Amino acid sequence: MAPRTPHIHLATHDVTNQPPPLEDVNLFETHAALKDALKAFGGARHAPALAAFGARCGSAEAIEWGTLAQRNPPQLRSFDRYGRRLDEVEYHPAYHQLMEMGLKAGVAAAAWRSEEAGHALHAGLMFLMGQADGGPCCPMSMTYAAVPALRAEPAVAAEWEPRVTAPDYDRRFIPAGEKRAATIGMAMTEKQGGSDVRANSTRARAIGGGAYELSGHKWFCSAPMCDAFLTLAQTEAGLTCFLVPRWRPDGTRNAFHIMRLKDKLGDRSNASSEIEYHGAYARRVGEEGRGVRTIIEMVQLTRLDCIIGSAGNMRAALAEALWHAAHRTAFQKKLIDQPAMVQVLADLALEAEAALALAFRVARAFDRSPTDESERAFARLATPIAKYWTCKRAPGVAYEALECLGGAGFIEEGPMPRIYRAAPLNSIWEGSGNVIALDILRALAREPESLAAVRADIAAAAGDNAHLARHVARLDAWFEPGILTEATARAFAEDMALALEAAALRVSAPDFVFDGFCAARLDPEEKSLAYGALTAKIDAPRIVARAAW
Repeated sequence: MAPRTPHIHLATHDVTNQPPPLEDVNLFETHAALKDALKAFGGARHAPALAAFGARCGSAEAIEWGTLAQRNPPQLRSFDRYGRRLDEVEYHPAYHQLMEMGLKAGVAAAAWRSEEAGHALHAGLMFLMGQADGGPCCPMSMTYAAVPALRAEPAVAAEWEPRVTAPDYDRRFIPAGEKRAATIGMAMTEKQGGSDVRANSTRARAIGGGAYELSGHKWFCSAPMCDAFLTLAQTEAGLTCFLVPRWRPDGTRNAFHIMRLKDKLGDRSNASSEIEYHGAYARRVGEEGRGVRTIIEMVQLTRLDCIIGSAGNMRAALAEALWHAAHRTAFQKKLIDQPAMVQVLADLALEAEAALALAFRVARAFDRSPTDESERAFARLATPIAKYWTCKRAPGVAYEALECLGGAGFIEEGPMPRIYRAAPLNSIWEGSGNVIALDILRALAREPESLAAVRADIAAAAGDNAHLARHVARLDAWFEPGILTEATARAFAEDMALALEAAALRVSAPDFVFDGFCAARLDPEEKSLAYGALTAKIDAPRIVARAAW
């Protein structure tokens, strides 16, 4: 929160030519691309709710909460002063304020409570929430995505779904049945396996009535103060999904032991941990031996949030660069009027809007999947493609936007270091680049209808731009024998993602953005390796004006 009337007339100089803080702005109403994407992909009815939330997320108060939560990371309390085991994590009050703001607005619950375009509403809420602070988005995302997995076990869903779809936040560490609302986390990976969850060694022993006791470890468990965790463990039938609550049915603490908190690169406001199960009480979710199948829908939804989160990170970075350039003068002109800066900002704006449009296109596919088989097939392939590409682009956007601020962007007092540190996270979460590229190959092999759905979506836009038409024609080469392999899967993902972004922009963006993107990204002779080095002819001033405040 900006200090009130600080001194600007100092002993040696006057403080001038500095931008004001970017706060007390409505992050929805000031973002034309967001409003257009929401409308284009079925969520127009949710504009009032997102406008209200956009004002909250852009308020000086919420921005201050994000700053405080990042500067005061969580602390592990393993024992109390008498030596009794606690396994609790203490968060700064600002973190709880952010959690309350987001969960009461419906970041985790809205998709399941809305009668129409619930995932589009969720996408908008998550996109805005991440610009206030990305840390709390992690437990909100997991709670949102847990619902389909819970439904694999009707008895578990009947107990837990009402808790996790309640638009409320209850920070108390007490049994979930005594709380107004609950959150769900995930604990999947182990030291020896990482992304290869089938190598997990945690064991589950049945104790009757669908209950088990788990023994083993998890190398990454984010947001360990959630009320329960979906996890994987081995039974005699194979890898199985379980729900592990923090409290046992008899009201005692579960044997869910937090060994340490991770010292992370970014998103420091949220805790990530290493845990061990020492005979922890658990409920089976889904069939024994079908754990991966049970959890896969949750993974798809959290991948959607990776796309949204990366798009939000790009927007946050771009917004800071645009704001700085609009208020800073160099060589007798505003930075935003300097031709070189306009080119950089326009290039970044194209990247950010393309990511946003694709995120909402995927969200629409999730909204329509229950009744539209082609949209379900589209979501199966487009989700990992979009996750791969969008998450890869975020760090570069954050870096270039930081450079727009110069040395001021490199100082911890401002938001850019936090944005930059958070940028790589979504590319790692729910499968790093190679894992996602291989999953794309699996989708092509197991569900060939998914490729047909994606190509139909792209083809619908191809006739509107010559660059896109040529790019789509070049895609055919990927399906010649021996071309698409594990070694080339990343290149295939890139080509498909660019086409999907263009197709999404055709629906949601004005012509000068769509045509500018196609010229800048799809012409092999015009592509550049650095932002702002474009030789393609784009309407840079209009693109910047659309993105600016």
